[in-house]
Amino acid sequence: MFNYPLDVVMVPIQAVLFVFTFYLCLIGFFGMWRRKEIKITTPQKKFAVIVAAHNESAVIAPLIENLKSLEYPDELYDIFVIADNCSDNTAEIAEQKGAIVCKRVDESKKSKGFALEWMFEKLFDMEKRGQIYDAVAIFDADNLVHPNFLMEMNNRLCKGDKIIQGFLDAKNPYDTWVSGTFAIAFWVIDYVSHLAKTNLGLSAVLGGTGMCITIDVLKKYGWRATCLTEDMEFTMKSLAEGLKTTWAHDAIVYDEKPLTFAQSWTQRKRWAQGQFDVAHRFIPKMLREGWRRKDIRLWDGCLYLLQPHFLMLSSFFFLMSYIQLAVGTLYTNIYAVLPSQILMVIMVAQYVLPMIILIKVRAKLKSWFYLLLYPLFIYSWIPIIFLGFIHRNEHEWAHTQHTRSMSYDDFVKKRTYRN
Repeated sequence: MFNYPLDVVMVPIQAVLFVFTFYLCLIGFFGMWRRKEIKITTPQKKFAVIVAAHNESAVIAPLIENLKSLEYPDELYDIFVIADNCSDNTAEIAEQKGAIVCKRVDESKKSKGFALEWMFEKLFDMEKRGQIYDAVAIFDADNLVHPNFLMEMNNRLCKGDKIIQGFLDAKNPYDTWVSGTFAIAFWVIDYVSHLAKTNLGLSAVLGGTGMCITIDVLKKYGWRATCLTEDMEFTMKSLAEGLKTTWAHDAIVYDEKPLTFAQSWTQRKRWAQGQFDVAHRFIPKMLREGWRRKDIRLWDGCLYLLQPHFLMLSSFFFLMSYIQLAVGTLYTNIYAVLPSQILMVIMVAQYVLPMIILIKVRAKLKSWFYLLLYPLFIYSWIPIIFLGFIHRNEHEWAHTQHTRSMSYDDFVKKRTYRN
């Protein structure tokens, strides 16, 4: 069956990589359109809007001003700011701008996940005193939010959705090549993963901000998501319970992207560590539940968690390919015998889909220049993933400093793209 000794390793690796890559490309094509939807436009649900903030005095004021002007009845949402282990005047600024400030001091539990868990318990206590909310909407302090965000989430909640992720856009897509390529990566994921999976009936994945979760779900299943990627942990924990995450394409949140490669590296390393951690803890349970429920959404969730593992396999395969070019044939290259049409579709999709998405978001010409640097951003994931695997059992949270302060009105004036 195998022609060379290394075939016993390399043939299965190539087969796995081909199937996984084909699967991702196939799903990605389903994100090129949206289903028509009749929306519920009557405000019905009451929201606790939560902002987790650790030393965010530079950016917190514009966000609160933005949130207070959302196109949703004032009596149907309250703004809470968690001043989480702050050593600056974040709490004072937030209070001056009209937010309800909840100060948290716990140096032993430093992460956004712990801060949210603490805040949810406070909301449960408020409910006992008659202050009742239907859902929480969660943002980061560096965000700006589309005026229709809560109305879009109200629409999804009224239709029965329990866990919802909004469209993850960028606040500063043209500041530097790093923020620019980061923005492209998020736009691509929004379409080829979140929207595509929603069109197919699969589960999206929470993205850390622009999230909406019903109070009933939090009370019944608990939060208990306190690792380095609390959003992914809660997504997979909920999926294992049979609760998928839905996608609200018109509920837009604008997130500040890192300005420097060093900031990008640190943030992505934390994400990689967290994803390995979540994968190793949840995949066995999700595989069992997927088999028991005969639910393909759980198996798709497993494949999502395994993406870093496949990138490591891909890196090993490419290294072996270069060695084989240098010393001669060491193993059978199955790609040489696969239909050329399929390989061509996969190759073209990797470059064409991002271009289609830039057209869809009506990005500036500058983003098309950044697209030339996009492969550098993608390939830089390789060392980050290996470092994330090595440090996967470390759980020390690292804060990303945010400095890009602008009002929503100023942002709209500078923005010439939309989704």
